[in-house]
Amino acid sequence: MHVGNGWGTFAALAAAGAVLLTGCQSAPGGGAEEDGRVGGRSTATVSPAPALPSGYGAVFLAVDECSSFGRTSFTEVSCTSERAAARVVARHDGTVRDGPRCPATTDFVLHISEQRPSSDEDGDGAVPRGYACMRHLQPPHPGDPGGGGGPRTIVGDCVYDLGDGKVRETACDGSGKRKPQFEVTKAVDDRSECPASTALYVRLGGTTPVGCARPV
Repeated sequence: MHVGNGWGTFAALAAAGAVLLTGCQSAPGGGAEEDGRVGGRSTATVSPAPALPSGYGAVFLAVDECSSFGRTSFTEVSCTSERAAARVVARHDGTVRDGPRCPATTDFVLHISEQRPSSDEDGDGAVPRGYACMRHLQPPHPGDPGGGGGPRTIVGDCVYDLGDGKVRETACDGSGKRKPQFEVTKAVDDRSECPASTALYVRLGGTTPVGCARPV
C-alpha cells in the first residue's frame, strides 16, 4: 500500500454523481423488487510518481490523509495544502462489493486499481487494489442525511421514483434536478416493522436493510 514517499496520482474514470438505489414500491397484491447498483463512486487508477520529500502519505491515501480535486484526476496532498479538498475517513483493500461498508456520511468513494511499479518506498513493488471513503473538507456534503448523494442511503435521505421498482436519491431541500417524493424515516430488519405511513420500501443493505419511506 506504499508508493514513493506517499505521493500518488490517480485519474478518475467516473466522477461522483447521483446515487442509484434499489427500492420496492407498495402495489396491490405485493410489489416488484429489483436489484440495482449503489452509485456515488469514483473509479481511480493509481500510477507511480517521483519520490519527493514529504511529511505525509507513507501509505497511499491512508485514513486522515487528503486529496485534491481536478476535472479528471485526484492527487494525494497534504491536508494543510490549499489544494486539499477531501479527507479519507476509511480505507480498505479489495473491492467495495467484498469489503467493509463506508461510514454512513461518506460523500464519495475512490476505487484504486492495483499497480505494480518497479520500485516504491517499502520495496514491495505494489499498490494493492482498494478503495477510499472520502469526505469533503467543506460543505456541501452529499453524504449527509438529505444531502442528495453519497454511496449509501441512510435515514433522512430523500428519493424520487424512477419506475419499475427503482428510485434515485435527491436533495431533500429541493435543490437537486428532481424534487423529492419520499423520505426515508426509519431503517428496520423487515418491512413488517415499518410504520403505517410507509409508502415505499428502499433497500439500504447492512444490518438494517429495509428503509421505510413516506411521501413528502
